Amino acid sequence: MTLSDAALPESVDVAIVGAGPVGLTIANYLGFMGVSALVLEQRDRLIDYPRGVGMDDECLRSFQAIGLADIIASHTTPAQKMRFLTMTGKTFALIDPKTREFGWPRRSSFIQPMVDKILYEGAQRFDDVQIAFSTEVSSFTDEGDHVRVAVETGEGARTILAKWLVGCDGGRSIVRKALDIAFEGITDATRWVVIDLENDPLGLPDSYLHCVPSRPFVSIALPHGLRRLEFMVLGDETEEELCSPEGIQRLLARALPYPERAKVMRSRVYTHNARLARSFKSGRVMIAGDAAHLMPVWQGQGYNSGIRDATNLAWKLGMVVRGEASDSILESYESERRKHAKAMIDLSVTAGRIFAPTNRAIAWLRDRVALALNAIPPVKRYFVQMRFKPMPRFTHGVILTAANGEPAGRATGRLFPQPDVMAPGGKRSRLDDFIGLRFAVLSWGTDPQVHMSPETRRFWTDMGAALLAVVPITQLDGFQGEVLPGTSLVGDLNDVLHDWFADQDADGSIVLLRPDRFVAGIVQPQNLDDASGVLQRMIGGRSTADIAAHATAPLLEA
Repeated sequence: MTLSDAALPESVDVAIVGAGPVGLTIANYLGFMGVSALVLEQRDRLIDYPRGVGMDDECLRSFQAIGLADIIASHTTPAQKMRFLTMTGKTFALIDPKTREFGWPRRSSFIQPMVDKILYEGAQRFDDVQIAFSTEVSSFTDEGDHVRVAVETGEGARTILAKWLVGCDGGRSIVRKALDIAFEGITDATRWVVIDLENDPLGLPDSYLHCVPSRPFVSIALPHGLRRLEFMVLGDETEEELCSPEGIQRLLARALPYPERAKVMRSRVYTHNARLARSFKSGRVMIAGDAAHLMPVWQGQGYNSGIRDATNLAWKLGMVVRGEASDSILESYESERRKHAKAMIDLSVTAGRIFAPTNRAIAWLRDRVALALNAIPPVKRYFVQMRFKPMPRFTHGVILTAANGEPAGRATGRLFPQPDVMAPGGKRSRLDDFIGLRFAVLSWGTDPQVHMSPETRRFWTDMGAALLAVVPITQLDGFQGEVLPGTSLVGDLNDVLHDWFADQDADGSIVLLRPDRFVAGIVQPQNLDDASGVLQRMIGGRSTADIAAHATAPLLEA
């Protein structure tokens, strides 16, 4: 619900600064979990100017968890290829991943203001989620058991008490600055002018990076007949000069035969940044998205990294507020997200240096080397399938670890696949839709409950976890094994989960899945009680049974 000044609450579970995609995603997650959230936005409306255009499969999976992926997908162009062109127009690198390992296309283009609007409207589903525009945070104080937030509205100053505060307020974040958190890195001297066009005058369906040293530019097909063109700003060119009608036509002439016929929606100049906050959390205050990290646009991962932050943080905040986890679980937010954010920044910076040199000799050398490497099939597949993209892998946090401190199992700390599965009776769905926004215990071939002690079963029941037994699709309607009340039987379509579990070898056949679908642990059936006990101690919070005390064997080291 959108609030007037007079309707601002005096207290709230979570205050979120910034109504961008990260803040709105967190608000939707908290709404789903029944946690009250107040989004504070200094502007009087959502931003409507050129922004992110690349969405990956992890991002859509996050939106799926809050019931918005299908409507968002209707405003995307899925499976979009990315071509890198030499000075003479030859393709020297191609990104064309076909996998749908996580249930969605690996690459899609989208229009951010449209998706922001969907996230905003999605938040309206929840009575406990409130959004206040024209409301600026002037200061805040962490008082130990809550955060006192001072805001300025059109009606004057107000104070709000929040149990937790999350700064999603962009690269110039007042929350990060107030916490005196260093924002380390560089501001690249390279600037780009972004031009969005209606009635796409090119019509080509993919993304093209024209690596021309005289002025590199990017051409991206967007949904609903839109086209984005991005041109490098050279020397001391100004935004006023480049975004004037004459300046825009000069730029468009590099890509269009009749630039004067193009219907320009909007234009804007951006500066590339590569920055990472030294920490993501201080006491009861956290930062996320651009407030925590900025990266060049080359891999389209700035937006996606922010949604990863939101997904990682929101379920933990929700559980803490509901008393299902201790405050200490929030310390894992930084340890799980900061390392991967840095890896994405490094990849984006490297990509920019390779693809956009303005020195003609360096560009010529790059073209020759790239074309030669492109002739080697393994190298070509490495780029085409986006295997260079660093996938998140948690080595610390809410995961089970072995005695040496490493993740206990090759799959632990990694994102679990999302194939289509089938329920008895023939209902087909993506795996996450069967699970919902909660923990899950998923077992191959047997009911996980038959391997649980009464205490373990009570723990997972109190957690509201989904209990799933996955069987070959051939056995689904006639499964003869024991299935206890509370367990859902699902069939493995296309043998995706069969192959996944087979690849785990001796690590186990039961996975403990977090609400964000990362594997908290993989165990053999007879070790399920012990693993559950370790995870219960790690999560903390209220519990009706201390199953760790009833474990019959030494616990794994957490």
